[in-house]
Amino acid sequence: MTDIWEANLQADFIDILPVLSVSDIAAEHDFLVRVLGFSSGGLERAPNGTAVHGEVRAGERRIWLHLTSDAAKLATPATLGVASGGIVVHVKDVDAHFEAARRAGATILKEPTDEPYGQREYGVRDPDGHSWWFATPTAAPAMAV
Repeated sequence: MTDIWEANLQADFIDILPVLSVSDIAAEHDFLVRVLGFSSGGLERAPNGTAVHGEVRAGERRIWLHLTSDAAKLATPATLGVASGGIVVHVKDVDAHFEAARRAGATILKEPTDEPYGQREYGVRDPDGHSWWFATPTAAPAMAV
């Protein structure tokens, strides 16, 4: 019975949208577009002009930007002083992406390195302290089957 339940739940999946808590939606959006090369999915603004929702895209994949909130218990890694994870983005040419991000002013955590888990990757930190790793899969298990 458990297998049928799991199969039915998995059949309902359509997409996955990471939500990134940020201290300034417009500033994070602009950093991700200008420095890391994401495309803009747009900014929604309140009548007073304040950004209340942002979206960036990597191909067809979307990331939503959400303002930090005590009520929702959302904070940035910079505020907390620690990150509990990060986001990995696969790109065609990690070395070219690294050079472009470095030239655009990204805070580099790690230069491109061949990793034993099948990808060449580098790491950056955004202004809110989120860790991002950009990588090109080179072998299993990172390479999609």
